[in-house]
Amino acid sequence: MTLQVIWFVLWGLLWAVYFMLDGFDLGSGMLYNFLARNDTEKRMILGAVGPVWNGNEVWLVTAGGATFAAFPGTYAAMFSFLYLPLLFVLYSLILRGVSLEFRGKIEGARWKKWWDTIILIGSFIPALLFGVAFGNIFQGLQIDASGYHGTFFGLLNFYGLLTGILFVVLFLYHAALWLVLRTGGELSERAAALSTKLWYILAAVAVVFLIGTAFFTNLYANFVASPGWFVVPFVAVAGLVSSRIFTSRASRLLAFLSSCATVLGIVFTGIIGLFPRLLPSALDPASSLTIFNSSSSAYTLRVMTIVAFIFVPIIVVYQILVYRFFRKPVTADAIEGDAEGY
Repeated sequence: MTLQVIWFVLWGLLWAVYFMLDGFDLGSGMLYNFLARNDTEKRMILGAVGPVWNGNEVWLVTAGGATFAAFPGTYAAMFSFLYLPLLFVLYSLILRGVSLEFRGKIEGARWKKWWDTIILIGSFIPALLFGVAFGNIFQGLQIDASGYHGTFFGLLNFYGLLTGILFVVLFLYHAALWLVLRTGGELSERAAALSTKLWYILAAVAVVFLIGTAFFTNLYANFVASPGWFVVPFVAVAGLVSSRIFTSRASRLLAFLSSCATVLGIVFTGIIGLFPRLLPSALDPASSLTIFNSSSSAYTLRVMTIVAFIFVPIIVVYQILVYRFFRKPVTADAIEGDAEGY
């Protein structure tokens, strides 16, 4: 196994973990204004994501850093070809972070309503545009030897928007199960009821996405060539089905972990379908950026591999400890007794 292949796997893993963790943060932000019925319940939702959202976004920084260091050619092209949507994602994430911190600084209905709106926008736009970006990558970008020939609105094509919708609904469902696990009382019960409705929507969107993938991409070629890889999309489907079963049995933790498996399975299905490409070309396959023609030197990859195997486990252990420390559900009594909170 070459260093390029190792870093392709790590690259995919970093993105998958990011979507698994920050996915329920983004989904909670989208549900925030609709699921909560009063300010206390809004603070409960914010309290459910507050201790972990900063740490979850570390994986986005790590995924971006890994792309820059391991595949600088792809990084440069990505931030050139997809500059505008990625800029929108960046600004949205900044505004979301600011809103989470600023909302509780002043007691005032207009002040809180303003930041509540920013939380919704700052959560929806990244979820949608990440999906649109990956959808366009899956089907191939308008690139050839002379450069990129696409436009921002050209990215909003059927398959790109379909993938964006898949990401939005997936994160909403993932967040609903997180709120079932991490909140209490009526809010948790409403989140459980909503997760059931979202499950059917997600299942329908996923079926349309799988069919669309066969027509608009060649992601299935690697699976047909090596049928053993079909275990990965099977994990995604099994996770989705088992999450519904565990929800009906009120097994909150198992339902959420099944949802995590669904997110990981969906992302890795796309990653496996891409291999060895990183930015496929829809115009000229020879112009595609791959792990071989856009990677760093072997020396750089060796050093990065050593660094990754030292520091990534440290990050994982730290996050496990954080999740364990804040494992108790956020209740209305706890929120009302916390005058300095959200």
